[in-house]
Amino acid sequence: MAWYKQLHWQILIGLVLGLAYGVVAASAGWAGFTSDWIAPFGTIFLNLLKLIAVPLILASLVVGVASLRDLKKLSRIGGKTLGLYLLTTTIALTLGLVLVNTLQPGNTVTQETQTKLEQTYQDEVEMSKKLASDAKNRGPLQPLVDLVPANFFSSASDNGNMLQIVFVAIFIGIGLLLIPKEDAEPLLSFFRSLNELVIRLIDLIMYTAPIGVFGLLADAITSIATGSAGNIVSLLGALGFYCLTVVIGLAIMVFLVYPIFMSLFTPVAVGDYFQAILPAQLVAFSTSSSGGTLPVTMEVSEKNLGVSEEIASFVLPLGATINMDGTALYQSVAAVFIAQVLGIGLAISQQLNIVLLATLASIGAAAVPSAGTVMLVVILESIGVPSAGIALIWAADRPLDMLRTTNNVTGDTMVASVIAQSEGQLNFPTNGVQMDVMDVQDTPQTESAEETTA
Repeated sequence: MAWYKQLHWQILIGLVLGLAYGVVAASAGWAGFTSDWIAPFGTIFLNLLKLIAVPLILASLVVGVASLRDLKKLSRIGGKTLGLYLLTTTIALTLGLVLVNTLQPGNTVTQETQTKLEQTYQDEVEMSKKLASDAKNRGPLQPLVDLVPANFFSSASDNGNMLQIVFVAIFIGIGLLLIPKEDAEPLLSFFRSLNELVIRLIDLIMYTAPIGVFGLLADAITSIATGSAGNIVSLLGALGFYCLTVVIGLAIMVFLVYPIFMSLFTPVAVGDYFQAILPAQLVAFSTSSSGGTLPVTMEVSEKNLGVSEEIASFVLPLGATINMDGTALYQSVAAVFIAQVLGIGLAISQQLNIVLLATLASIGAAAVPSAGTVMLVVILESIGVPSAGIALIWAADRPLDMLRTTNNVTGDTMVASVIAQSEGQLNFPTNGVQMDVMDVQDTPQTESAEETTA
């Protein structure tokens, strides 16, 4: 496929054109024209993402939880695998929040730029401040009370109540596990069909992404650049600092967190581990797709790490679906970064909301195309941050996408090794790596980005 037909290149072109147009429009005084004729396309794109959020979470989680019925023989392995995947996802989210709150990349923008942004998103900023104020006056168990809705349809009508949708979806999935299979199958088939429908609809929505991000960025830049070109430089500097924050977090996960797990729970030396999984990391980096890398991930795990076929065939496909540590870290950093740039202070309860929502949603939603983008919109909505702020980070998404996919695949191989060792099914080969790095050249690759699987 020609490069200009690939979606990520089209989105990048849309971003560049949106940035260029925004600067020209600001200097030429076209703010009114941009607001009336350009910005609505960005709003439509955002509304489409919001529209699909509730059915995405509901269908994918119900199917994900209910599908555990088919894993009775591997219930013990399944429990350990799910637990470890959720643990590493929580670690990644927490690490992202610690880094972004410590380094505060969004606070590097000038006061003038921040004031412009606050004026652009004044209504949303006021709403977020109200949410933060209300959170300070709540009882210690109020978040638990808020998790359980009194009316599902009322919750489904507001994307800010997404944790309630997550609760309902998991509740329904557990209920389907407890009734006879023949009785559960009709409803489960409905949710499977809904899940497939959502996948196709998101495919269609993403075709509008180049135009949508053009409209979003053009409107944002026109608003920010009016009066001072230095605002653009300030924003770009903050974006570079944001990228550095994400890269530091991903590096800590890959070179510190995962090696600690390997050292504590397996006999494989860290150096041998990285040598063994290098082919999978290279494919993950080049394709930006955990699903596309799965054949290589399974082969290096079995041949180079000595993971049994039984463990690899269960743990790794599951990991490609629900283990999105790199994506989770990116979402936590991105959400707080956008809030910082817009001058919105987030309460501890709002940041815990990020951890809860992203962790629970990763159970099912990560396998859906472009769910990473949709989930970031959902997270922003849930903490009262303007979702239009995603326009600020799209420009850097592709290179970060390649790095976070590498993180995801590395985490998959670590979990497979730990689970195999716990089951006595890890036999690290004494004669070294069997699959050479050059074998990657013969491996089928996919052009889809990580956001098509995460």
